[in-house]
Amino acid sequence: MSYCLIVTYDTTSQPRDIEAAIFSAVDTCVTQWGWEKVTMDDICGTAGVSRATVYRLFPGGRDVLFEAVRLSKLEDFFTAMRAHVEGAGSLEELLVRCIVVASSELQHDEHLAMMLATVPGETLGDLTVSGLDRIVRVATAFITPLTDDFIPASEAAPIVEVMCRLVISYYLSPSPNLDFANEDATRSFVRSFLLPSTSSVVVTQ
Repeated sequence: MSYCLIVTYDTTSQPRDIEAAIFSAVDTCVTQWGWEKVTMDDICGTAGVSRATVYRLFPGGRDVLFEAVRLSKLEDFFTAMRAHVEGAGSLEELLVRCIVVASSELQHDEHLAMMLATVPGETLGDLTVSGLDRIVRVATAFITPLTDDFIPASEAAPIVEVMCRLVISYYLSPSPNLDFANEDATRSFVRSFLLPSTSSVVVTQ
């Protein structure tokens, strides 16, 4: 039997406040035991809410709640990233900013590093096999609109997917030859391999 810190939560609060408490509880419990071992009772006890409250907000139960938590984390990540990349004056600058900011954030994410150390299988799954489509989907929704001034949407989506795969791959298996957190190295890579794949950009060396 697992135990989490149990707190009392005011169930008269706004639904968004209760949702935030539930999401925080999921994060706390998952950090302790990993996704697979966490129960709804753990989450309810930590959030200080009843099972009825959780199921009212997430009618599908545990799987729906966990998917909502994962999506929320991705949306927070890309919202923060977008604040750093908006205003780019060219496609090159936009791609460089996206890759550098995302790579830097991952490299400095202590919680993610801890999860990879304590529950590596589940965490790797969220970044690769089981979670990559989710990451690409959210990234596309956030980044593609920023490319409208430079290339058609049909060209933007594949580039966003490639960027996601590259950033995650190089984060999980760093290369001594290329650090995507380095702006100069990333710019050279973008000019050599990403910009030539678009029909709307003339690459100048």
